[in-house]
Amino acid sequence: MSPGTPRRARRPEERPVRRRPRSPTRRNGGFTFAERPEVAAPDARIVWHAAFDPGTLQVAAQPTDGSDPDGIDPRDLAPWLTLVVDAEGSERAVVSDGYRHIRLDIDQGSLADARPVVLQYRLQGVLSALPKLRSLRQFLHLLRHGQFSPALFPADRRTHRAILVLRVHDALTAGASQREIAEVLFGVDRVARDWRDPSDSLRSQIRRLVREARVMARGGYREALRQPRR
Repeated sequence: MSPGTPRRARRPEERPVRRRPRSPTRRNGGFTFAERPEVAAPDARIVWHAAFDPGTLQVAAQPTDGSDPDGIDPRDLAPWLTLVVDAEGSERAVVSDGYRHIRLDIDQGSLADARPVVLQYRLQGVLSALPKLRSLRQFLHLLRHGQFSPALFPADRRTHRAILVLRVHDALTAGASQREIAEVLFGVDRVARDWRDPSDSLRSQIRRLVREARVMARGGYREALRQPRR
């Protein structure tokens, strides 16, 4: 390998690229494909519509040969890659380890053919390009090193709150009362001690979570997706 040549990712154990059937997009809640609800979160691969995922990279995949230093072999991405085909026949992809994800829209060519390609990345504008540039850096690191970079995926401070809201929504759907929700989230002992406290802080916290859960279920999650990560 000559100096300056990009280091190709080590090829992991190959497995077929997963393909999903065609499905609606925005009418289906903002995603191109919704994972089955029984799948655990680390194994779920939800392909959000690009309108709700501003970091989505638009790419064209041009065929090349294995000696091209700028080429990639889609089989190198197989452990993380999920492909769907939209109603127009275009490929939509998510590259994810279950905790971090990168979205790709393949507007020309294909990643499903398992043949080397050169990816042409399409960026435009100023503000709209910033989240895509972050995704591009993340994607290039994955291609070069065969792993996601923790430094390029900083923890989102909203994540813990979002998980609480999802748990509350699940509990409400199952018919749990607000006190039962508090006992699960904060423990039976604390609820027994603080539920009737004059400050009402614990019950107020649960009421806020319940309110957020209902807003999210009515479509508020779309706005949360559009907000930049902090």
